Amino acid sequence: MNRFIEQEQHFCAHNYSPFHVVLTHGKGIYVWDNQGNRYLDMMSAYSAVSLGHAHPRLVKTLQDQAAQLGVVSRAFYTDQLGPFVAQTCQLTGMDMGLPMNTGAEAVETALKAARKWAYTVKGIPKNKAEIIVCEGNFHGRTIAIIGFSSEDQYRNGFGPFPKGFIRIPYGDTHALEQAINPNTAGFLVEPIQGEGGIIVPPKGYLARCAKICHDHNVLLLCDEVQTGLGRTGQILASQHDSVQPDGLMLGKALGGGLLPVSMFLARYDIMDVFQPGDHGSTFGGSPLAAAVGLEALNVLMDERLVQKAGDIGSYFLNRLVQIRSPLIKSIRGKGLLIGIELDTAQIPSKAFCEVLAQNGLLTKETHETVVRFAPPLIITKQQIDWSIEQIAETFRQFEHLSYKGAVGH
Repeated sequence: MNRFIEQEQHFCAHNYSPFHVVLTHGKGIYVWDNQGNRYLDMMSAYSAVSLGHAHPRLVKTLQDQAAQLGVVSRAFYTDQLGPFVAQTCQLTGMDMGLPMNTGAEAVETALKAARKWAYTVKGIPKNKAEIIVCEGNFHGRTIAIIGFSSEDQYRNGFGPFPKGFIRIPYGDTHALEQAINPNTAGFLVEPIQGEGGIIVPPKGYLARCAKICHDHNVLLLCDEVQTGLGRTGQILASQHDSVQPDGLMLGKALGGGLLPVSMFLARYDIMDVFQPGDHGSTFGGSPLAAAVGLEALNVLMDERLVQKAGDIGSYFLNRLVQIRSPLIKSIRGKGLLIGIELDTAQIPSKAFCEVLAQNGLLTKETHETVVRFAPPLIITKQQIDWSIEQIAETFRQFEHLSYKGAVGH
């Protein structure tokens, strides 16, 4: 066994099951292993590396700021945080932002804000606030978040869980309206469910949700940790339905693929419920994180990657649907967030990803049924064309194996 794999397996908790590939460096859309093999990265660290690996502008910003001032905590003002939060608010149309580190922290911040808003603004009785969530959701792995997950493995062995959450079917606006009651504080939703299997809701779903929430004085909280910042061909995936959420969670790509940077953004009246001491983070909003986050936003806009993700994503999706294989159940997605649902009765999704890696593409399956394709937004049509050849070839290899197995019977 490779010594790096052996060492990691011996000393690291087994909460992941990585492919047996040891990555050592990356550049742009490519990563290399310790054997010198090059792979096209079709996963982008779950969309965190949207700008590509080792983007020179981001690396320089990181180095320059690290040499200047790294972390001082939010006990003091710095010259970096204000410009970063201001730019994020301007790009997203939100009033204020609260910087954190991980996507899960941004979601936890949204939950706290929604509950305190419910008590101090809406007038819900103390400790009675409820938040509606969706089946198939993925918002992180904290105790509160897995408590309202519908995935048994995420919950198994980790209870008891906090109360105050109601789960409804995803994509069902009637279920949302029926679930709302006088104690409903907010509705937490992903505009597209990523980890849930690249599930795209019906057109107009989010717009209808927004109207229902507005009519009932319920906060619409959009988790765009994975879908935000250009991934789907708009700054925010919610913009495909012309929706401005009341609260917004960003992360992953906000750190440029170099640092964990996240943010909860909201209207003034929602964010104003926080008083000094209510919430915080030692590393959240550090000068280093703010400098890199601001440069990540600048790169996103300067290189016109939002529009590119929409154009290249449509091209990629159109090329994928031209692959005719009996092993494919469906192909879906938006922008550069695409999933191929496999017929797992014929082909294991993990095995498919392993053969894809042998053919030069790295990605991972989700829910053991869907192979995700979410490359850095800098990918070109030529690189998409090469990727299509490898994906088609992988299907041909499995079709050949299936045919041989059928003949053997």
